[in-house]
Amino acid sequence: MDQGNTGYLLLSTALVLLMTPGLAFFYGGLVKAKSVISMMMMSFGAIGLIAVLWAIYGYAIAFPTVDGTALFPWLFDGSNWLLGAATADAGDPTGAYPTLAFVAFQATFAIITVALISGAIADRAKFGSWMIFAGVWATVVYFPVASWVFNFGLADDGSFSYGGWLTHGLQDVFGTGLIDFAGGTAVHINAGAAALALALVLGRRVGFKKGVHVPHNPPFVMLGAGLLWFGWFGFNAGSELAADGTAALAFINTLVAPAAALLGWLVVEKIRDGKPTSVGAASGAVAGLVAITPACGSLTPGWAIVLGILAGAICALAIDLKFKLGFDDSLDVVGVHLVGGLVGTLYLGFFANGTGIIYSGSATQLLVQAIAALSVMIYSFVLAFLIGFVIEKTIGFRVKNEDEIAGIDLVVHGEEGYVLADQKA
Repeated sequence: MDQGNTGYLLLSTALVLLMTPGLAFFYGGLVKAKSVISMMMMSFGAIGLIAVLWAIYGYAIAFPTVDGTALFPWLFDGSNWLLGAATADAGDPTGAYPTLAFVAFQATFAIITVALISGAIADRAKFGSWMIFAGVWATVVYFPVASWVFNFGLADDGSFSYGGWLTHGLQDVFGTGLIDFAGGTAVHINAGAAALALALVLGRRVGFKKGVHVPHNPPFVMLGAGLLWFGWFGFNAGSELAADGTAALAFINTLVAPAAALLGWLVVEKIRDGKPTSVGAASGAVAGLVAITPACGSLTPGWAIVLGILAGAICALAIDLKFKLGFDDSLDVVGVHLVGGLVGTLYLGFFANGTGIIYSGSATQLLVQAIAALSVMIYSFVLAFLIGFVIEKTIGFRVKNEDEIAGIDLVVHGEEGYVLADQKA
């Protein structure tokens, strides 16, 4: 066991876990004041539920330690029910780090992916229905998709022995597999497609139109973006699973790409609206973080900056699609995470070190990236729509219109986000 890399992985895990409370602040600041508790609770609910499901059976689905290539969307490793085999390994690790360290790291990915979806249904969702959706979606969508993308089994000597069908499977067919260093497909495209599906199932908020729903607390938004950016260094650089040169490359790209995206978003705002905003700066940084996630280990810093500028500008324009197309993605999960994930994933087809078009002269990597992105997007959208539709038609997913107008914190949670004076005085 390498204690240095083990410590690095554990620290990265803590950083990634911090991203979900950061997301809660980011989302919480974007909604109206009387919905902030509801919005933040959906992120914290995801932490509680997904962490438990991951330990019971999620890891066993996403990372089955079986021989051969994991080409199937559903494999279950009974030896890791309740992390049995992973726990047994902790006493005398056979690899570079205890399997439980990797289990914990990947658990934080599952948590943040589910939490991201909640932004599309802000101001109008029942908490209990959200929790049911989160558990079912994680089980039938995220856990299998994580296996498609991240599933590299640990051999007895600690080496990686096989991968999922989007990586090794496509490599067997095309000679190159999906490049997704830290989750552009499994996390962002996956969550963005599900967010679009839920936005369609729940329908538009009362009075939905451009300019009606404004963020109630931009400082919360900026605080959340800062916490997300801080934790994202663990998300991206930690995905190397070792403190080495590739991790350092991922780290610097996680700095410069979102910085460039922040600038790109603000330029678009200035041209379009006349003023650069704090919410735009925060959103631009997040868009850049999304786009660099799949690409952080496969781009030179120069190309990472270009990617950031493109992602910031494209996502700043994409968030207006909901008004033109008529779907109410409350907090722009589609415009930032789905679009940003697609931009970063497809960008690799052109500029990935060694295999991108500008280096190889071949479009094979671009084809592979497109196949993977489309596969995850369709799978997630269809199942999320079905799950959400069943919940809406049975127990109901959306609160009453009058509760939405009044603000759902008191109705759903019996709490207020801001009590500025003693009501009984």
